[in-house]
Amino acid sequence: MRIVGDALAGLAAAVRARLGTFVGAAIAVTVLSVAVPPLLLSVVRKPVDFVTINPWLRTLPEYLASPDHGAWTKAEKLSNLALFWFSADSAYGGTEWGFAIDVRDVVRITATSLLVGVYVALWRDRRHRAPRPGPARAGNAGGVAGGLAAVLGLSTGPCSVVGCGAPVLPVVGLVFTGLTSTTLKLLGQVSIVATTTILVVLLVAVAHLAWQAGGERRRARLTGT
Repeated sequence: MRIVGDALAGLAAAVRARLGTFVGAAIAVTVLSVAVPPLLLSVVRKPVDFVTINPWLRTLPEYLASPDHGAWTKAEKLSNLALFWFSADSAYGGTEWGFAIDVRDVVRITATSLLVGVYVALWRDRRHRAPRPGPARAGNAGGVAGGLAAVLGLSTGPCSVVGCGAPVLPVVGLVFTGLTSTTLKLLGQVSIVATTTILVVLLVAVAHLAWQAGGERRRARLTGT
């Protein structure tokens, strides 16, 4: 219980002390997660020419209030609901590429953004409180881990694609042409594993730094320093 208490206390104190850092880092990761994939595809493949918000969202309150569908059916449909998307038309008809953000993407991006924001706040708070060689190295390693999480979150985030033979695939997969549907599906599976792994690693790093911060503050109170 002391470990949990120290971690929670350290996390809360670091976020309060570095609130601007926390908010800024979280917003930056959110914006990059949404903006970078279509920008990358626009540069490498074809400029985006269609951006829209799902028009079905206007009927969402009516759908939720309708007794015609069970709660489980509604929850399943909402979890797969695309909120908005970007796309580029092909010169030969159809869609060259498409990138959609659905409800699950919002949850994933929000979780990643908050974790990165908390991590950066803890990292900066530790460097400020203990600017010694050891903690600095730990902070630098953590900063690299946080950056890696953001980069992998951007490059492996799934996106909906029309007519590609696979329901979701990493954004980097769309950069290359001529990939088979089997390869695209494999990339999609790899993206899920990679994103999950990075989130777990980032969560462990946050918990470790928060525990260290809370323990140092508790010992400072006991010694009066």
